[in-house]
Amino acid sequence: MEKFLNMKINKLKTRDLFFVALYGVKARRGRAAMTSIGIGIGIAAIVAVTGISSSGKADLLATLESFGTNLIKASPQAGFFGSQESLPDGVVGMVERIGPVEEVTSTSRANLLVRRTNFISEYEGGGISTVVTSNELLEVIGGNLSEGRFIEGDLSDVPVTVLGAVSAERLGIKSIYPPSKILIDDQWFGVIGILEELTIHPDLDRSVFIGYGVAKTLFDIDSEPTTLYLRANPDYVEDVVDVLAPSMNPENPDQVEVSRPSDALEAQQAAEAAFTNLLLGLGSVALLVGGVAIANVMVMSVLERRMEIGVRRSLGATRKEIRSQFLLESTILSGIGGVVGVLLGVGITFGYTNYTNIVFSIPFWQIFGAVVLALVIGAISGMYPAIKASKIQPAEAVRT
Repeated sequence: MEKFLNMKINKLKTRDLFFVALYGVKARRGRAAMTSIGIGIGIAAIVAVTGISSSGKADLLATLESFGTNLIKASPQAGFFGSQESLPDGVVGMVERIGPVEEVTSTSRANLLVRRTNFISEYEGGGISTVVTSNELLEVIGGNLSEGRFIEGDLSDVPVTVLGAVSAERLGIKSIYPPSKILIDDQWFGVIGILEELTIHPDLDRSVFIGYGVAKTLFDIDSEPTTLYLRANPDYVEDVVDVLAPSMNPENPDQVEVSRPSDALEAQQAAEAAFTNLLLGLGSVALLVGGVAIANVMVMSVLERRMEIGVRRSLGATRKEIRSQFLLESTILSGIGGVVGVLLGVGITFGYTNYTNIVFSIPFWQIFGAVVLALVIGAISGMYPAIKASKIQPAEAVRT
């Protein structure tokens, strides 16, 4: 008997405390599930928003890598009534003499009607423009063919055409096999190629391309360009942009519009980043609401389990063990919500990237950080209830 009285009561190990806390959560499954929903929604929102943002950035980098940031586009400003002005004669030669310019190609837009068949009226064939170009265009703009080949060599003098991605879809031509023809004005042109989507050239996606030779022969279109595309030394891109308009039109440089197609993508990404920050704020509010819900549930749990706490204290449980138990319970609740939220957020991101056909990219640190954030919120939310539970006196708890 004396030996028994002199024995020290063994403290609960961390592993045992964890299972005690897990049992406390499992005993109230419905309440635990409802409480975890708030945390899960907040974490899912944050993971989905950051995941979609990261995927967008990865897709942007991939696009810029394929098209390059040293591509420059120059075209005449639109006139007072919306009509496009013309560029001076010999403008391509003027641009080629700019030192850092590496490649130059030109296109001319023609006001021609494009139709699949002659059964379509003139009013039903709009939305597709005709671009007269040379064979260097694809190389300069970084475009690729989905099928077939581009207008090269002697094909410039033959009535053949290459379709942009959007144009091919609108004309209902998915492949160059079997061979297809389209009507440009009243002339039949054979389709010899279809381009892949040009992300930074949506105007070219909605075009059909013909050679300068056949344009002159059939439509009496001269070779003076309306748009120039050029590649410059990456170290001197800004310098070329500054001198390009005065070089193309020394008398009226303000009539030349110079742009970098990659700037549009970067501006779009900046706008999406601002929207991402807004959604992150909303996700943080959801997390805050979830944390308050956990704190409320844990306080109610302490009040309901006063007898249990008193019995455990009477049997030798220390205040630290009671505190740790309830702290672990709130952390487990939040952790469950965090894991479910991460899975849901990853699923939303995957579905969005698959639907929009962009690169799927979620850094591991974002997933790990989301789970850690959920655990931290759970620990903070459960701190006050845990301290309150540890201060309950055994005799008072058992008596009530």
